Amino acid sequence: MVRPLHFHPNPETAADNAFQSRACRQPPDETARLAYAEVSHAAARLEVAGVRVHLFDDDGARSTPDSVFPNNWFSTHAGGHVALYPMFAPNRRRERRSDIIEDLKSTYRVQDVIDYSGLEHDGMFLEGTGAMVLDHVARIAYTAQSNRANPVALERFCTHFNFEPMAFATADAQGQACYHTNVMLCVGTDFALGGFYLIADTQRRVAVRERLRESGRELIELDAQQIGDFAGNALELSGRGGERLLALSERACASLSAAQKAVIERSATLLPLTVPTIELAGGSVRCMLAGIHLARR
Repeated sequence: MVRPLHFHPNPETAADNAFQSRACRQPPDETARLAYAEVSHAAARLEVAGVRVHLFDDDGARSTPDSVFPNNWFSTHAGGHVALYPMFAPNRRRERRSDIIEDLKSTYRVQDVIDYSGLEHDGMFLEGTGAMVLDHVARIAYTAQSNRANPVALERFCTHFNFEPMAFATADAQGQACYHTNVMLCVGTDFALGGFYLIADTQRRVAVRERLRESGRELIELDAQQIGDFAGNALELSGRGGERLLALSERACASLSAAQKAVIERSATLLPLTVPTIELAGGSVRCMLAGIHLARR
């Protein structure tokens, strides 16, 4: 997790992020202070719940309003692999930090770092586990087509990391594509939360649902209100004892029905976090978490 120093909704990402607030009611300094506190409290809550958290502060020297969302610029993978990603917005490219990767190397076994960031020069972008929702068991990369998920970059990633790409077009009620897949889909061990109605092609929608069911997941269908409340932007985590936890925002959790919560709670404990200021930037709890799939040294 990264604790931001100069957080605010990013004007460079506003055009294609329908979840992003167009205006903040409080002064910029207060917005930044609240965001810093929300990340601090969320990290502490995760630690108390048994999740090991590596918390870094934004270095503050560069204009990186979205630094709170590190899952977009890097991901880690079993076997000691790390990927660095090409970012769509120029000011988000400054979020990549070698000191964070070096810190991971000192704690975990890292065999290689595959850097796709050079694709930015060719206008090709793939924003990590925002653009892709990875099924690490069935090895499928579910990907909503967007400015931030170039098909060539996706193919390269999937070839290197042994995933099958499963891309699909999306459209909301205004015809706008989902900027990131992880705002509409969460794949857990035994369940998948999805705004499947957003998949534009009916046959593709059926195919995505079937692939998830084939892997043994129970599907939890999210409606437009729940997607808008970030119910799809959740991440299953492991506690120190191996227990499963579903991290999501309080707003997202409140939007779920009792029946939906019951399905989740058969497999994982709900862990709602308070992040209303962070959500002004168009992302929520899942976006704030860059998962660690590396073995400890």
